[in-house]
Amino acid sequence: MDEHLPILERIVGRAYKAGAGTGAIFRHPAGKLFLRLKLSIRGKILLALLMVVLLMSVPYVFLIVPGMQFKAKYDTIIQNITTANSINGYIKPTIDAEMWEIIAGKKLFSQGSQYAVLDDVDQRVEQMIVNTDSEKGRVKLNVIKNTLGTLREEIDQVGIQIAAHKMFEENLALVEQIRTVTQLIEDAVQEYALFEVNRTQQQYQAMQAGFATLAFGGVGILFAAIVFSLVATWRITKSIYKPIKKLHDVTTTIARQDLEMLVRTDNTDEIAELGMSFNIMVGKIKELLDAKLKEHENLKKAELRALQAQINPHFLYNTLDAIIWMAEAKKIEQVVELVSVLSRFFRITLSKGKDWITVREEIEHVESYLAIQKVRYRDILDYRIEVPDNLLNGEILKLTLQPLVENALYHGIKNKRNGGTIIVRAQQFDDALLQIQIEDNGIGMTQERLSEIRALLEGDSDEEVISESGYGVNNVNQRIKLYYGKAYGLTIESEYMRGACVSVIIPLQRALAFREVLNAG
Repeated sequence: MDEHLPILERIVGRAYKAGAGTGAIFRHPAGKLFLRLKLSIRGKILLALLMVVLLMSVPYVFLIVPGMQFKAKYDTIIQNITTANSINGYIKPTIDAEMWEIIAGKKLFSQGSQYAVLDDVDQRVEQMIVNTDSEKGRVKLNVIKNTLGTLREEIDQVGIQIAAHKMFEENLALVEQIRTVTQLIEDAVQEYALFEVNRTQQQYQAMQAGFATLAFGGVGILFAAIVFSLVATWRITKSIYKPIKKLHDVTTTIARQDLEMLVRTDNTDEIAELGMSFNIMVGKIKELLDAKLKEHENLKKAELRALQAQINPHFLYNTLDAIIWMAEAKKIEQVVELVSVLSRFFRITLSKGKDWITVREEIEHVESYLAIQKVRYRDILDYRIEVPDNLLNGEILKLTLQPLVENALYHGIKNKRNGGTIIVRAQQFDDALLQIQIEDNGIGMTQERLSEIRALLEGDSDEEVISESGYGVNNVNQRIKLYYGKAYGLTIESEYMRGACVSVIIPLQRALAFREVLNAG
C-alpha cells in the first residue's frame, strides 16, 4: 500500500503545492493548449469527457489496486489462522490418546492413527508455509514442522520398543516425552496464530491510513474534475453560441428575401461547416427557384406531349380511309354514323382544353373509339360497356381509359388473330374509391413480361427502355399519380393466352377538389 502513495502525491499534490490551487491545472501551458485546440465540437466534447473520466478514475485505480492486494493478503492470513486453529487442540489430544492406548495394550501399534494425524498436520503446515508472505511467520512454521519431525521420531521409537517387548515403564516414559513434544507443537501453533492476528491488525491499520490519504487525494481530484468540467463547458458552449448567433443573423436577413447574404466564420468546427453548407443551400435555393418555373413549363409541355401521343395519327388515317371506302361503296348511312362517332371522339378528346371531364364523357370517348375500331376489325373485335348510371356523373382525368383500351386492342385482341372481346366495367367500393377495369381475352402476357410491366408501374424500371406495349399504360399510371397522388394508379393481372385486366383505382370525390386547385393555380 505504502509504495503507491508517492505516485498519488505526484499526480494530485502538484496542483496544490505552493498555494497553486486547482486553477493551476488550467493555467498550465498544457491546459491553455487544450482550451485553444482547433478541434471539432464533437472532438472538444469527447476530449473534455476523456479528461474528466481520467481525473475521476485516478483515485479509484489507486484504491482498487491496493485494496485487491490487501484483500489477497488478508485472505491468506485468515486462511493460515484458520488452519492453525484447526491444528491447535487437535494434534495433542489425538496423539496422546493414541499412544496411551497403544502402550496400554488396547490397540496394536500398526492399527493406530498416529501417522495419519502426523501426515495431515504436516500437510497443513506445508500449505501455510506456501501461503505466508511473512519471513518471520515462515520461520515459526518451519519450527513447527521440525518439531513435527521430532514427534514422528519419538513415535517411531515407541514402535521399536513395543516390537522389542520393552517394559511398560520404559514405554510410559517415552509417551511422557511425546506428550511434552505435542505440547511444544500446540504452544508453537498458538504462538504463530497470535503472530498472524497481530500482523492482520497491523495490515489493517496501514491500509486504513493509506485509504485516508487516498480519500483526501480523491476529493482533490474530484474538485479538479469539477472545475475542469465547468471551464470546458464554458469554452465549448462559447464556441457553439457565437457561430450560431452569426448564422441566426444571416437567416433572419435571408427571411427578408435577401438571398445574397452569406455566412462568414473563421472557425474550423461543425458550426463552420454548417455555415458553409448554409451558403451552398442558399445558392441551391436560388437555383431551385429559377428551375421551378422552368420545371412547371416543362410539366405542361410533357402533359401536352402525353395528350398528343394518345391521338395516334395512324388511327385517324385509317378511320378516314374507312370513311372514303364506305363513301365509294355508297354506304351513306354508315359514313354519316362513322363521321358522327369520329366527331364525338375528337370533341371529347379536346374538351375545350379541360383536364377533367365526367365519367360519362370518358366512357363515351372510349365507346366512340371502340365503335370506330369495330368498323376496321369487324370480324375480330367485340366490346361491352358495363358502367352503373350512378357513377356516370362523377369526374375523372381526361384520357385515362382510351390509352388502356387501345393497348388492349393492339397488344391483346389483335395479336390473338382469332378475335376477342374488350369489356369496360366500373364499380364503387370503400365509399370513396372508383375502380374501372379494362378486360380483354386476347393473347395476354407471359409472367416475365407481366413482371416487367408491374415493375414499370411501381417505378422500379428504367423508363428509357419502355416498349411500345408499356408506354400507354405507364403514361396513364404517371398522370394518375401526378394528379391524384402516389397512393393511386394502375394494377394489372394477366395470363398468357387467357387475356389481361387493367384496373384503374382513383378517388371518387377528389377530382373536383383537384380541378379547383388547378384552376386556382
